[in-house]
Amino acid sequence: MSVFVVRAFVQMRQMLSTQGDLAAKLADLEKKLTTRLNTHETAIVDVLRQLLLLLNPAPEPDPPRKRIGFQVQEAPGKYSIKRRRK
Repeated sequence: MSVFVVRAFVQMRQMLSTQGDLAAKLADLEKKLTTRLNTHETAIVDVLRQLLLLLNPAPEPDPPRKRIGFQVQEAPGKYSIKRRRK
C-alpha cells in the first residue's frame, strides 16, 4: 500500500510542477489580455460617449425676443436750441 501512496505523491508533485509552468503562462497571458482589454475598453467608452452626445445634443439657446412696444427705426434728428440774446 505504501508504494501506491508514494506513487500518488510523486504524481501530485509532477502535476504541481507542470501546473506551476501553466500558472506562469496564464499569468503572462492575463497581463497581455488585460493591457489589450484596457485599451479596447477605453476606446469603447470613448465611442459610447460620442454616440450619447450625438443622440442627446445640448439644447440650443433660444433666439433673442423682440421687445414689445413702439420702437423708432430712424436715426435721431439733430435739434438745436436758439438762445435769445439779452
